[in-house]
Amino acid sequence: MSGIEFSQRIDQLSNSLQTFAYTLTKNSEDAKDLFQETAFRAIKNREKFAAGTNLKAWLFTIMKNTFINNYRKKSRANTILDSTENNHYINSGSKSIANQGESNIMMNELTKMVDSLDDSIKIPFLMHYQGFKYNEIADSLELPLGTVKSRIFFARKELKQLVKRRYQHIG
Repeated sequence: MSGIEFSQRIDQLSNSLQTFAYTLTKNSEDAKDLFQETAFRAIKNREKFAAGTNLKAWLFTIMKNTFINNYRKKSRANTILDSTENNHYINSGSKSIANQGESNIMMNELTKMVDSLDDSIKIPFLMHYQGFKYNEIADSLELPLGTVKSRIFFARKELKQLVKRRYQHIG
């Protein structure tokens, strides 16, 4: 099956896939994202589809597994969402604790520490710090995704050691 035929068959099944995505996510925007990611993965892994088998079932399996993986990632992140309009409510409690964190580690010292890293780990780390996603970094640097993740991990680890060495005399 050619790539065009494969894409056309996915297009024919798009209504069913979008309905299933909405059933899983209960949100139209999340459903659109899930459908798009499913279509991308299916096209990317087209050669793994066995001709003559049920394409709809294959696509539904990809969608279900993608949804489960995304759900697990979100639940592991344990992010706290603050829905208040003004963030000043966060620090408006009656008790406040003073600390000297800002005076202990100056931003220019951290910048020097980051600059001292080897370029192979510094560049992916800085890109991640600037908000690029792992996939975007991998594509930009033409590296495998796992390599990008490990380099960012090693950069964090090395920075942690540099900070510990620099500030071991404090607390």
